[in-house]
Amino acid sequence: MYAIVETGGKQYRVENGTLVQVESLPGDVGGTVELSQVRLVHGDQGVLVGQPLVKGAKVTAEIVDQGRTRSIMVFKKQRRKNYRRTKGHRQGFTKLRITGIETA
Repeated sequence: MYAIVETGGKQYRVENGTLVQVESLPGDVGGTVELSQVRLVHGDQGVLVGQPLVKGAKVTAEIVDQGRTRSIMVFKKQRRKNYRRTKGHRQGFTKLRITGIETA
């Protein structure tokens, strides 16, 4: 059984027991999160496709880790204008372990 969920503006294919790294979600390590924006569920009843969401479906997950990714450098320049800007960015993430996929 698997599902496609949306969180942080991105869609992820998840199954029971898998680890997924998503955009930052509120919560502490060891806590649980409920993802209710389920786009598709494939299970015993066949494929349930939402329009746009599957009614009554939800995915529960346990928070394994909260952190930040490695740094990237953002460099802006305009030639011949003596304009240069350097900025770094580290995106926050939440690592989830999927514990259950439920449908109505």
